[in-house]
Amino acid sequence: MSLTLSGALLLDDEGDLRSGWVSVDGDLITGVGFDESVAGDVRLEGRTILPGFVDMHCHGGGAASYVSGDAEQIARAALTHRAHGTTTTNASLVSATYDDLAWQIRALIPFVDDGTLHGIHLEGPWISRDFCGAHDPATLRDPDPDEVSRILEIGEGRIAMVTLAPELPGAVASIERIVAAGAVAAIGHTGADADHARVALDVGATVATHLFNAMPPLLHRAAGPVGVLLTDSRVVVELIADGHHLGPEVVSLTMMTARERSALITDAMAAAGAGDGTYVLGDLRVQVTDGVARLASNGSLAGSTLFMDSALRCAVRTAGVPLADASYAASAVPARALGLADRGTIAVGQRADLVVLDDEWAVERVMRAGTFVAAAG
Repeated sequence: MSLTLSGALLLDDEGDLRSGWVSVDGDLITGVGFDESVAGDVRLEGRTILPGFVDMHCHGGGAASYVSGDAEQIARAALTHRAHGTTTTNASLVSATYDDLAWQIRALIPFVDDGTLHGIHLEGPWISRDFCGAHDPATLRDPDPDEVSRILEIGEGRIAMVTLAPELPGAVASIERIVAAGAVAAIGHTGADADHARVALDVGATVATHLFNAMPPLLHRAAGPVGVLLTDSRVVVELIADGHHLGPEVVSLTMMTARERSALITDAMAAAGAGDGTYVLGDLRVQVTDGVARLASNGSLAGSTLFMDSALRCAVRTAGVPLADASYAASAVPARALGLADRGTIAVGQRADLVVLDDEWAVERVMRAGTFVAAAG
C-alpha cells in the first residue's frame, strides 16, 4: 500500500514542529517533507506525527504478563502497548529459577519469530540481593557464566538483553558471554561502586537498567554506578518517567547530561491499562493503588503502569524536556541501543512506524510497518 500523510506537524532537523508530509510504500517510508502544498491521501491537520515508540523494558500490560507463558496473555500485553504507540518492544522477564526461565523463554520465542516482539529481556536473576526491588530474593544467584550460556542457548538468538549486577562473582565473564552471543548486557539492580561499573563497560555492557532506581545514589564524594553510567558515552541509560520512580528534576538533569543516550522505558507490569487492584509479578503479589504498583509485602515499587505515550508526556510536561528530545528518547535511542538501524526516526528508508498524536498529545493512530493498527484513541 502506498499513501501520503499530510497536514500534520513533524519535527524538523532543528527540533521545531512544522507542517509536513510523510509518504509510505509497503512497510517503508519513501518520502518526508515540509511543503504544505502536498495534498496527501490522509489529511491530519492539528495532529503531530512522531516515530513509533521503542520500549526496551516492559513486563506486561492489559492485565497480561509476559512471564505467564500463556500465548493469549503475551499477545494481549504486546497489543495493549502497541495501541499506545509502541511499535517495537522487548518482553521482559523477572528473576526466576533456571527451569522457570527456560519455559518462559520458550513460550516467547514464537512471538519474536512472528514479529510481535523484538526480543526477550532477562532482568535477573543475576542481580544484587540488596537492590532486588520487586524480584523474589529466593531466586537470586551469582552469575555462573555456564548457566548464562545455557540460558542464552535456550533463547536461540531471541534474547535481546540481559540485566545483571557487575559486582557479583562471575559477572565479568558472564557479560562477555552475553555480548558474544549478540545480546545487550545491561547493568542494573546493583550495589556496584564506580570501579565495578567501569569494568563492566570495558568488557561490553552498554545499557543502564532504569538509572537511579535499584542502585546506590549519586553522592558528591562517591559517584557510584550512577556517576559512571550517566557520564560514559558508551552507555544508554533507561529512565522511567512516570512521576513516581524519578523526580522531574532528575529526568531533566539526565536528559540534559546524556541527551544522545537517554531512553524512555515503561518497565510496565500487567496493571498497565487494567486499573487498580491486586496483581502478580513473577511470584510476588503486587498492589496497585492510584496507578502506582508496589509489592504488597513491603511497599517497594514493582514496575509501573506506564505506557510510552504517557512517558513522553510526563517528560515534556512535568520535567520540561523539549519534545524533540523526548521523542528521540522514546524511539531513536532505544532503537540504537538494541541495534535496530531500520527504525526510530522518520526518514526515507526507515520502517514505517509512526504515531499520530492529537492536540493533547494522546495517541490517535498508530502505523506499524506501513499498516495502521488499533490505537488507544
